[in-house]
Amino acid sequence: MAFFMTQMLGDKLKNMTGGGGEDDGKAAADGKETPESKGMSREEFEEYQRQMVEEKIERDKEFAVKKAERANLRCALRDKYRLPESAQDDATVQMAGDDIDLPEDLAKMVEEDAEEEETNDSFLGKLQNMDVDTLKTKAQTTMTEVKQAAEEKCTVM
Repeated sequence: MAFFMTQMLGDKLKNMTGGGGEDDGKAAADGKETPESKGMSREEFEEYQRQMVEEKIERDKEFAVKKAERANLRCALRDKYRLPESAQDDATVQMAGDDIDLPEDLAKMVEEDAEEEETNDSFLGKLQNMDVDTLKTKAQTTMTEVKQAAEEKCTVM
């Protein structure tokens, strides 16, 4: 009885696992797929292979575009925060060409920050670009002129 059960279960297990490692001649010796291993005719198998190649090419294109979009995003963030540029990201963006877009939200943020920086830079930029020594001498000459004008008009001084 036990022999009979193991025989029946063994056959079912072999069918479920694809024959338990037995080679029925359906797969090529080098491990590549053949029309027989897929249960197709030669024409169907060639069409199947062509579709697989086309799908792979399409996936690779989509991956390259996504990768370039991420690199473009990193470049925009580096520009925004004035961080050093990455040659690898620049190369990735150039390889993708015109297929990449900056997300709209990020583009708005970068544009708003640029406008805000322009308004802030107008005062701060002037302040940073001013020569302190020149400013000091201008202030001193203005004060001396005011004192002289006050002395001429005021008799108490």
